[in-house]
Amino acid sequence: MVPVAELGRQYQSGDRVWLRGRLQSIRGKGKSWFLVLRQNSFDTVQACYFKNVDDAEASQKMIRYLKTLTAESVVDLEGTLVDADVKSCSVKNVELNIHRIHTVSKADAILPFEVEDAARSEQEVEASQNTERPFPRLGQELRLDHRWMDLRAPANNAIMRIQSAVCQLFGFCEIHTPKLIAGESESGAGVFTTDYFGTTACLAQSPQLYKQMAIASDLPRVFEIGPVFRAENSNTRRHLCEFTGLDLEMAIDDHYLETLEVVHELFKHIFTGLESRWAKELNIIREQYDSEPVAFTPDPCVLHWPEALEILQNEGFDIADGMQDMNGAMELALGRVVKEKYGTDFFMLDKYPSSIRPFYTMPDPEDSRYSNSYDIFIRGQEICSGAQRCHDPDLVEKILQEKGIEVGDGLKSYIESFRHGVSPHAGAGIGLERVVFLYLGLDNVRKASMFPRDPNRCTP
Repeated sequence: MVPVAELGRQYQSGDRVWLRGRLQSIRGKGKSWFLVLRQNSFDTVQACYFKNVDDAEASQKMIRYLKTLTAESVVDLEGTLVDADVKSCSVKNVELNIHRIHTVSKADAILPFEVEDAARSEQEVEASQNTERPFPRLGQELRLDHRWMDLRAPANNAIMRIQSAVCQLFGFCEIHTPKLIAGESESGAGVFTTDYFGTTACLAQSPQLYKQMAIASDLPRVFEIGPVFRAENSNTRRHLCEFTGLDLEMAIDDHYLETLEVVHELFKHIFTGLESRWAKELNIIREQYDSEPVAFTPDPCVLHWPEALEILQNEGFDIADGMQDMNGAMELALGRVVKEKYGTDFFMLDKYPSSIRPFYTMPDPEDSRYSNSYDIFIRGQEICSGAQRCHDPDLVEKILQEKGIEVGDGLKSYIESFRHGVSPHAGAGIGLERVVFLYLGLDNVRKASMFPRDPNRCTP
């Protein structure tokens, strides 16, 4: 079997080849039949069959068989490459003259929707509505109910590849932590519980406690890519109940801003790597979902909490006592002003009030009302929360008491690891789907998740 992408390049006119592909379309006209085969969602080639008058019986059998084929079926095809000028396929300089064809997996004749319709941009669909042949507008629920079909559309398939690319461009030493834990790992975040041989266990809301214990194990820089579970009834365009976390933790020498510098360099590497190494996929996505590359500064763009509040006040927001968390409208307004003022879509905000941050956050040593914590934003929406962690076990216990959190079995081990000596450290938890969603300028995070889970969806 040969890759379609190599036809007309490695394989030239006159070569006889076998290939496997998905039947994108088939049409017959008299004695001529034209098929389009698709591989990997992106690569397409035209294949033709012309009735052979010298062997009419065999030709008639072939035509009868071609009439039974259905769109989206997987077929094996043997043919000879001939020179051609095909404008509608990715392989433009050759096409296949069919010798043999075999159905590997036959698709139903009636499908939930056509992949061609799933691949149209909203602008293209809207522009067709007042014409004689308006294109169907596929709703999000229909797409998600048949997600495997939706992901065959080139742009949607490429989104999954961009998600993979973000992970490939990650760094540090990879670790793998438990997802069944004895207690909550994130105070203030909803948790899913399950029976664990007569006791109650939780699905991990993050690897937070374990990546800190990895620092105590003398693994100075660690990361994990894994599932994160949040039992939060948030029906918004940017929240999921299960998502993929890109978590990192690192020992620091002098100041937690060392971590912000590392994270900034990491995202610069991701942003430039996406544009250079995955340009093909990005171009395909941007044909359907319009966006520009994320603008970023050479050095970290870090705002402090008082500056953010001043900006929001000037934008007409009521910030009350300045100790409340920002809502979505505030974040978007802040992102717009930062873009105008600093020319960046990617920035960091630190010194959040201690009262709205988790128990493991290090208080600001100069004013304990605030903390050595930060969020990171793309296009005015948060993709990451992080902080210097509190590595003093007595201070951790004091904060837990102040926040009214009981020290269960899970937290006992966590605190004990600090009593055996641990380097000062800081880290961050990044939402993979949210990074992809915002980087690509999509309108809903569900488009960046292969099979999304939200409060109303636990299938497929």
